[in-house]
Amino acid sequence: MRVVENILIALGALRVNRMRSFLTMLGIIIGVAAVITMVSVSSGARQKVESQINSLGTNMLMIFPGAGRFRGRTIGAGTTQPFTEADVEALRSELPMVVGAAGSLNANGQVISGNINWQSQIRGIGFDYLFVRDWVLRDGRAFTQREVKSSAKVALLGATVARELFGAGDPVGQRIRIKKTPFEVIGVLASKGQSSFGSDQDDIVMVPLSTARSRLIGQSGLVSKNVRSMFVKVAPNEDMAAAEESIRNLLRLRRHIPPGGTDDFNVRNLTEFLNARAEMQNTLGLLLAAAAGISLVVGGIGIMNIMLVSVTERTREIGLRLAVGARNRDILLQFLIEAVTLCLIGGLIGIALGIGAAMLISEIADWPTLIGFDSIVLAAAFSALVGVFFGYYPARKAARLNPIEALRFD
Repeated sequence: MRVVENILIALGALRVNRMRSFLTMLGIIIGVAAVITMVSVSSGARQKVESQINSLGTNMLMIFPGAGRFRGRTIGAGTTQPFTEADVEALRSELPMVVGAAGSLNANGQVISGNINWQSQIRGIGFDYLFVRDWVLRDGRAFTQREVKSSAKVALLGATVARELFGAGDPVGQRIRIKKTPFEVIGVLASKGQSSFGSDQDDIVMVPLSTARSRLIGQSGLVSKNVRSMFVKVAPNEDMAAAEESIRNLLRLRRHIPPGGTDDFNVRNLTEFLNARAEMQNTLGLLLAAAAGISLVVGGIGIMNIMLVSVTERTREIGLRLAVGARNRDILLQFLIEAVTLCLIGGLIGIALGIGAAMLISEIADWPTLIGFDSIVLAAAFSALVGVFFGYYPARKAARLNPIEALRFD
């Protein structure tokens, strides 16, 4: 009951000087708001990075031909000797850490259903592609080995293409045309969302690799069995750096690159790229946390200052309470509760502002935010700790006043 009375006394003391109390709380408000915003933004960014890593496929490496050279000039990426399906098979069969490998061919083209058409990416894929990319089907079925080998005119639609061509209807079993060639839709891919580079991974149509080569992309000069890129899935718990080195060594051997020669291909570990980006975001989060911590310290110093002023202003009141029987710990508790109350009110205002700022960032900047209950509790607890830490000295000073000298204070 005494604690409740002290809280009421503290609120009454704060109401006497509302503007001074608000200005004192300002540092706490800014600090707590910064903490909430920082935690929400960094948590949202971390969740987005994790979803992007999962959408790429776990333990996956991408391999592309490198940039060719003509008369001493670089003539662009992908212009060196292309890969072949034999390269894909070698990666799958000769490296024990590889559990799946698939080649692919890419092109852009019009996809038509009835009187609706849509410009999309067309990708010819090998049999293992969906397994390597951890891409599941929402409806229908995947390609069979026979369809891949026989250049069957069947297709899988990404979620975006299925929506644009068929709306809420079921695309499975329907006919579409890709570059004037009819295809049967046998499945719809589950949504993967946006890639790490900002492109829509669901805006895609997949066909068997042999079909893409012979009917859709053959006019670009590809010879039989060529692929433009390869995707490799490494077994769980394998060292990705060691796997990447093994893949490089095998491809260098197959492409007759001499020791010390420059690779004419690129191996990309996008998981490392995304993890590096996550580390950068964490670093930025730590910088923001440091700024928030400084604000809280400054706010705490302001609270200590105003509590010392309050002790001076209320010296006679303290002397009177001590004279009528109040104990030193009662005075200590009274002023400590006032400091904690001041910080908690500022913390609650800061929490509201922090949540609002996080929602505003998410709306205006299209930046992912994740407001967690634990971050709110942490901010409230930290603001209370600031009150205890910076309020203890003024409270202790008040509790140690001599009653007689306090009553004589003018």
